[in-house]
Amino acid sequence: MRLLLFCVCVIAAGIVGAQTKVTKDNLGLVGDRFKPLTYNEMTPEQKTMVDHMLAGERGGMGGPFNVLLRSPEMGDLGQQLGARMRFHSALPGNVRETVIILTARWWMAQYEWNAHKRLALQEGVNPAVVDAIAAGKRPAAMDPKTEVAYNFVTELYKTRQASDATYQAAKNTFGERGVVDMIGLSGWYDIVSKALNVDRHPLPDGAQPELKPLANPFP
Repeated sequence: MRLLLFCVCVIAAGIVGAQTKVTKDNLGLVGDRFKPLTYNEMTPEQKTMVDHMLAGERGGMGGPFNVLLRSPEMGDLGQQLGARMRFHSALPGNVRETVIILTARWWMAQYEWNAHKRLALQEGVNPAVVDAIAAGKRPAAMDPKTEVAYNFVTELYKTRQASDATYQAAKNTFGERGVVDMIGLSGWYDIVSKALNVDRHPLPDGAQPELKPLANPFP
């Protein structure tokens, strides 16, 4: 069943990618409070950010980047940090995506949740873990590495600290670089989630908000 779900997600992602080829003439930018920009109306600094993104590993401009174009120097540096954290962190793919959806859950960032829930399932995150995070419950069955990351990220958000035990478990599991990458990954997606929420960024056509307001997103 999980293999079937994975195949469906991959096929769907391929179809979406084929339908949304991004070029300078068709950036596919979307926004609510922030008007989608065209390449021709951008400043030189904004065009530089776009050029870097189209040449990079994302190859697109979805999500928060229409917002971040309003501060293009920051946006360009931010997208470089985001690409480093998303594509080159020391974390396994399933752990990386768990950290991202935890951040989306904390901010109730519907667009980010929608996008990275799919990626989390593709990376092999147990659907029951995803559902529990969405519901604000501690997942009952996590693999050891995911549990270490879950404990580290949720404790950091809830207490603004990491206890010695939680830090040591993270260091033993992922090394010092992995600890810093979890901080950087969640920090980047904090920016992403806040930008999307301020913009009231619309979900893709046909998608419905999945996250409910919770007084305590993490138990």
